Amino acid sequence: MRRGGRHRAVEPCLFLYLKVQTMPPTLSRRSGGRAARQALRSAPLSDDIRPVRAGMDGGTYTPLTTAGMARIHAAALDALEQIGLSQAPASGVRAMTALGAIQGEDGRLRFPRALVEDVLAKANREVVLYSRDGKHDLILSGNRVHYGTAGAAVHLIDVEKNEYRECTVQDLYDAARLTNTLENVHFFQAPMVCRDIADNYEMDLNTIYASCTGTTKHIGTRFSEPAFVQGAFEMIYEIAGGEDEFRARPFISNSNCFVVPPMKFATESCEVMESCIRGGMPVLLLSAGQSGATAPASIAGAIVQSMAECLAGLIYVHAIKPGHPVVFGTWPFVSDLRTGAMSGGSGEQALLTAGCAQMHNFYNLPGGAAAGIADAKMPDMQAGYEQAHSNVMAGLAGLNMVYEAVGMHASLLGFCHESLLIGDDLLGQSLRCVRGIEVTEDSVALEAMRSVCLDGPGHYLGHAQTLSLMQTEYIYPALGDRSSPKEWNENDKPDLLQKATALKKEILSRPSMALLDPNCDASIRKNFTIHLPLHSSL
Repeated sequence: MRRGGRHRAVEPCLFLYLKVQTMPPTLSRRSGGRAARQALRSAPLSDDIRPVRAGMDGGTYTPLTTAGMARIHAAALDALEQIGLSQAPASGVRAMTALGAIQGEDGRLRFPRALVEDVLAKANREVVLYSRDGKHDLILSGNRVHYGTAGAAVHLIDVEKNEYRECTVQDLYDAARLTNTLENVHFFQAPMVCRDIADNYEMDLNTIYASCTGTTKHIGTRFSEPAFVQGAFEMIYEIAGGEDEFRARPFISNSNCFVVPPMKFATESCEVMESCIRGGMPVLLLSAGQSGATAPASIAGAIVQSMAECLAGLIYVHAIKPGHPVVFGTWPFVSDLRTGAMSGGSGEQALLTAGCAQMHNFYNLPGGAAAGIADAKMPDMQAGYEQAHSNVMAGLAGLNMVYEAVGMHASLLGFCHESLLIGDDLLGQSLRCVRGIEVTEDSVALEAMRSVCLDGPGHYLGHAQTLSLMQTEYIYPALGDRSSPKEWNENDKPDLLQKATALKKEILSRPSMALLDPNCDASIRKNFTIHLPLHSSL
């Protein structure tokens, strides 16, 4: 009886669904349905009424309790005061000890609680990461969420050949160009290493050049050695139109692995960081321990160590230049403890990143961490679920900068252009989750229910409220398929990866929208060894 009752209750709902799906075109037109909806979807929307956009507020997901956050903070303070960090360069030791850090006989720098709390009190609560075009500036504060690329993949995934090959500067440039067209990828940090450039100095220069000529969005970059920074800044200032212009609107930030976990400063990276600070470049303080290997195996312990290391980095920057823009980059990763290999697509990684985002909010500091990493080798179903859950959780937790959010496979060893494009759809849905549910007098829809149920046709297709919310309340995939099986079959069974490849080729067939002024480009090519062929950047 119970099974029969359940069947009878469900049947009308299923019937109504099928009826709507197969509704004749005349009824859709009478109710203002398909034609009106298509017209609305084709109309451009201003940024303030788009359903999702950069900088939306997250923070509704809180895996850590208030007591848990306080305990993590206390443990981080204990770690800094009792354990400290080793291997700071002499310049860093001088600056931090002048501020109040204590160097022990073992050479380790230890940080009294009062020093940490004083620096925290003076730290920036808002950082602006500028874009070159002024249209994609990122305001980092509170729980404002931004998604973007990052990583150091050595392989590019060729989905047409189903194989991995070494990355090139052309691949990096193409990734930047694709990113420039994607509404839900808000910044571009070089996600791969140019393996076709043997000289590390030239690789650093060409990474910046390829990124800047591919996108006008904010760019993150890294430097291999301290000696390379000065030459790179000469090129960056030229791109900006002068040193003063760059300092006023720094459109490139330095992703700096200033620590070698556990609890050691990375000497050369710290020297790079000091040079970047002097050059006016914002710094991402990147602590990337791996649980069970270079960080504690417990999720809470990995967060504690990452907080301690980044707090030490915050003190370091403050000692060099108080008020310099810093992104608190806690990037702890997860190990598969059966093998010791990294597991970026795991649920534990998603929790770890969300917990870090919550601690950034605890300190009220602009912060970033990694999400969206797939262990899957190709953009398949495994990649989809691995990328989706961590991106959604990071956004819901209010992470300011979600790095490595799209395109990354094989636990950061591989990057895929098609996955980058598909990822824009994924991030759109993630941002819709971040936006949440607005409850207002209009949105509870009582008047709409009354007009439809008492006076109207008995459905909401073509209703004024439905049409008014189509583009402002809902987001639609560009590549994802929502057709019925019948339509899918009639459309020759479109394949997601093939659609992504076709879109990639179409975008890359157009001129780049981020090209430098020809005179500037000619000057850079005269003064620096640029490996990207001139025709590639036209």
